[in-house]
Amino acid sequence: MDIGNWITPLLVYIVSVTLLSRLFSMLEKIQRELESERANKVALEAREQLAKELHDGVAQSLFLLSVKVDRLEFITDQEKYNHEIYKIRKTVHEVNRYVRQAISHLSYSTTLAEDAPQRESLNEKVKQIAEEVLISMDVDWNISDESLNPKEKVELLACIREAVINIQKHAHATKGWIEGKGNKEEWKVTIKDNGIGLLGDPFNYNDSYGLNIMYERAKEMSWDLRVATENNYTLVELHKVGEKVGEMR
Repeated sequence: MDIGNWITPLLVYIVSVTLLSRLFSMLEKIQRELESERANKVALEAREQLAKELHDGVAQSLFLLSVKVDRLEFITDQEKYNHEIYKIRKTVHEVNRYVRQAISHLSYSTTLAEDAPQRESLNEKVKQIAEEVLISMDVDWNISDESLNPKEKVELLACIREAVINIQKHAHATKGWIEGKGNKEEWKVTIKDNGIGLLGDPFNYNDSYGLNIMYERAKEMSWDLRVATENNYTLVELHKVGEKVGEMR
């Protein structure tokens, strides 16, 4: 009788632990499946939103461009013609920038948890940008991915790309450098080249679309933007200091 009294609760305990273990395993599996479904849904919504934005924004811009191009043949005044060409080139540049931004933003949307280790780091993305141009670019990147939120990453990468493209198009440089240092509270990114340098205010150049777009991005993000020629090098610096909003031009 005493042995039976001892065995009964032991058996109940063993059965309970076994059943509870299976139950918890099932709950964990269900939780993972729910998280996976939620991530898939978020990613799908992001892609649908991108498709809508591309249709509404880019399609409209391309239509307006076609109208402007059709009107060019009726313009006889050379100064007005040049001004319209400038506006068309600017619009094309902005559409290109918008598409790049949309694609970059999509790459940072939520994905499946198991895909997380495969995501490219900021350092890798900056190196990819450096490899997009024919000029030799050295990358020294020491800003962790955790130091920037997704929007900051998108905007910063877009600014770096604009600066690198400007080096290839205008600087006549043979060498460039990209350096990123800092943390979440304060960081600085410098894009430097050994090209011909700058004369006067670079933001007043007729073809300074890239710089002006960088300026607007930095202003929106409350970053400092500095463009200068120092010691025979041209510098583009993006600087974040806490919540500081600095003078950028």
